[in-house]
Amino acid sequence: MMGEHKSEPQLFNCAVNLEKRVRANHPLRQVKAAIDFSIVREEVAHCYGRNGNESVPPEVILKMMFLLFFDDVKSERELMEVIGERLDYLWFLDYALDDKVPDHSVLPLRRCVGLIKARSWTQPRLQTVDIS
Repeated sequence: MMGEHKSEPQLFNCAVNLEKRVRANHPLRQVKAAIDFSIVREEVAHCYGRNGNESVPPEVILKMMFLLFFDDVKSERELMEVIGERLDYLWFLDYALDDKVPDHSVLPLRRCVGLIKARSWTQPRLQTVDIS
């Protein structure tokens, strides 16, 4: 079953605004503004069942795969460990400080289906993004 990202209730009310913590000229801001990652939901909807546990939303998976290559992270496991520590990653993924980061096994399981489907619409859009 295809999940939707929902922020968990916060244990403490921290007045941390990730939008303000990511600098205005951060390269991920350009990427987030230029690419509509939500398009992937339509592309992979037929791969999800209607029953069962909710999965990590496909747009979040695609964003995580993007981060893996964008910052040349060595492995999916390292990426998942680092996401919770990096405010720019949390902001890019639309996660809150207290949101649970998915297990590292999420990416390899979805890579084949998600990347093949997503390649058709991301490639033309990424060519127009200047992140230098």
